[in-house]
Amino acid sequence: MSEVLPWITLVVCAGAALARIPSTLRGVNPALFYIFLLATAAAVLSIGQFYVAIDGALGGINIAHVLLRLVVFATIYLIAVRVTKGFGAPDAHRMIAGRPGLAVLAVFSAALVAVFLLMDPSTTSAGFRDVAGATSRNEVLMPYYWAVARGYLAYVSLALLPALLRCVRDRLPTLVRTGAALMAAGAVATVAGFCLELAPRQLLAASPAVNNAAVVFFVAGLVMVWLARVKAARPGSNGTSSTER
Repeated sequence: MSEVLPWITLVVCAGAALARIPSTLRGVNPALFYIFLLATAAAVLSIGQFYVAIDGALGGINIAHVLLRLVVFATIYLIAVRVTKGFGAPDAHRMIAGRPGLAVLAVFSAALVAVFLLMDPSTTSAGFRDVAGATSRNEVLMPYYWAVARGYLAYVSLALLPALLRCVRDRLPTLVRTGAALMAAGAVATVAGFCLELAPRQLLAASPAVNNAAVVFFVAGLVMVWLARVKAARPGSNGTSSTER
């Protein structure tokens, strides 16, 4: 099952990106297409066969994994910016895209690269599974690497969660509230993924399922909000969705 989940995530993300191409070519809401495209790139790098090939082209020392984590940072950042603007959450927007938020993003990105550079070079390992066991230095540094990699995602998710839950309770169109609920589930799953990194080793087996579920929830939520906007824009439709703000 763990081998199937990344492929399901890839299909969902790629399908959403392809569906956005016509609107993007017309100049309508291109940011949504780029979010789906980045999510697709992250899904590709999460699949072993693709990871091995891409990392081999980059030198075969797991640079692809750092690239994957940075792509995920960019994806969650763009999702958060869109959600905080669309749902009218200025405090959350400042925490993510204001000066404090950008400082947090810069610190986490720099820390991720720094911890990776402190590790001893290791041959390509899909999912970073065999890197910790390569040397004693890597074994010591690996928990810090994962804490940084998951930490920024947890920070953004916690900043987003109140705004998402508020939208679920508001009198908004059903599709918008459904989208907010799905993204709230994605935020909870993201925080759970961070907690699993700190949990006993026997619980780590659930980590891939939780992390892939987080991606699918976020993308599905964005699709629901997009569909609400499409519905609201139709002639004769009453009301507007929050995404039109």
